[in-house]
Amino acid sequence: QSPFIVTSNLRVRMSKSRSIGWVLVIAALGTAGYFGWQKYTDNQRAAEAAQKRAAQRPAVPVKISPVEKADFPVYLTGLGTVQAFNTVQVRTRVDGQITKIAFKEGQFVKAGDTLVEIDPRPYQATLDQAKAKKAQDEANLANANLDLQRYTKLGEFATRQQLDTQRSTVAQLTAQIAADDAAIFNAQTQLDYATVKSPIDGIVGLRLVDIGNIVNASAQTGIVTITQIEPITVIFTAPEDQLPDIKAALAVAPPKTIALTTDGKRVLSTGALALINNQVDTTSGTVRLKAVFDNKDHALWPGQSVATRLLVRTLKDATVVPDDAVQHGTDGLYAYSVNQENKAELRKIKVSQSIDGKSVIDEGLSPGQQVITAGQYKVSPGTLVTTAVASSDPSQSKVTQE
Repeated sequence: QSPFIVTSNLRVRMSKSRSIGWVLVIAALGTAGYFGWQKYTDNQRAAEAAQKRAAQRPAVPVKISPVEKADFPVYLTGLGTVQAFNTVQVRTRVDGQITKIAFKEGQFVKAGDTLVEIDPRPYQATLDQAKAKKAQDEANLANANLDLQRYTKLGEFATRQQLDTQRSTVAQLTAQIAADDAAIFNAQTQLDYATVKSPIDGIVGLRLVDIGNIVNASAQTGIVTITQIEPITVIFTAPEDQLPDIKAALAVAPPKTIALTTDGKRVLSTGALALINNQVDTTSGTVRLKAVFDNKDHALWPGQSVATRLLVRTLKDATVVPDDAVQHGTDGLYAYSVNQENKAELRKIKVSQSIDGKSVIDEGLSPGQQVITAGQYKVSPGTLVTTAVASSDPSQSKVTQE
């Protein structure tokens, strides 16, 4: 064959190969497009079906509460011990036999109330003797004054020595009467001590002596202990790093202090911080504080353990939600809010303070929004909910369902 014919046949075969290749490429693209379109159509149908199922799913019942803007008190919590404002162990100041006990154990007494009477007869006798001695000396002084007047009237007929001696006698008897007055005062004081009286207002404790017993002023055992509980104090501790806030609050006014039961559920009394101790305990890194309470209802008792709350500052216009709205997740804290379509929205939040069922939100929520406070375990983002507005006003409470 000629070269021309061979070249021509080769070109024909190459042209046919390229045509077949393009046909195969176009067929492959068509097949891929067909299957892609089919998959897209299936996904669309699945999404539409999911939306229909979601639309048919009943709304989840939850409770919600508004995010509020309010002043939030910041309390420093701790534990403390109640101490009597004053404690007195009553003892006798004279010796003698107890003839009367005028109090009942646990009784509230006032300053000056009689507690115990000791046999007063020896001390009454001493007082009477001192008064008699003064009367005797007063009679001698009157006579000496008369003699002095006589010597003075005699003039030159009385010697100078007689006049001076009489004047000395009058002075001695005058001094003796002053000593008699002191003896009378001392005897009266001892007689008064025979009636033991309460030095303060307070509660008497257990009686330590019985009627008929002999008591001595030198004995270490007292008669009874009295504790003053109106007012009363609570001693508690605070971390040393809180000192700047406490001192700043105390510089303005005595900070409010609340005493509660140890479980923190019941308020016992409200008082004010009185002082900060003059040194920090280096072993524990705490400082002792003393608060004073009026305690008119005797809710606080000496030796009682209490929980304490010290108001150190107040956050103005803070964003506040109920504690029940705050949830704990693997990525941190979050809360569910409810939008205008009554659908749940997950919001990550940051909490800075929490007390008495309220939390301060620094980030993630704004005043006016609604947050879910109950039923979160059935909720996920986008879930339709039935809301019940939590309000103390019944007229504002409602249940809606979209």
